[in-house]
Amino acid sequence: MNIPILKVNGYLLVSLQETLDDPSAIKLQEDLLHKIQSDNTTEVVIDLSFIHLLNSLIAKVLIDIIYMSYLMGAEVILTRVQPSVVISLNELGISMGNFSSSPDMEQRLDSLKWINGRIHH
Repeated sequence: MNIPILKVNGYLLVSLQETLDDPSAIKLQEDLLHKIQSDNTTEVVIDLSFIHLLNSLIAKVLIDIIYMSYLMGAEVILTRVQPSVVISLNELGISMGNFSSSPDMEQRLDSLKWINGRIHH
């Protein structure tokens, strides 16, 4: 499965529309890191609204994406994280306290537009 990575107003947007299988998660990680580098992106929004369950490998890949993106100079914001995903991450010993999240993707995208506009003026 190929997951689209869209560039919108200077940031990258990934909307996960279905539960990932292991190869798709690893491909997303590789594709997203290459896209961050090629587009010199500093913000990535990952929408998890359709993801209701994470296995340990998918959770690890998601957390690795966040850390690797940070090392490349990009902040990852998770939006619409479902309670079942938070429970899965917690059961795996992964705290969401270290990550940026937002309950609403549109609100977060609007705030990124405002922040980017303010920084560039």
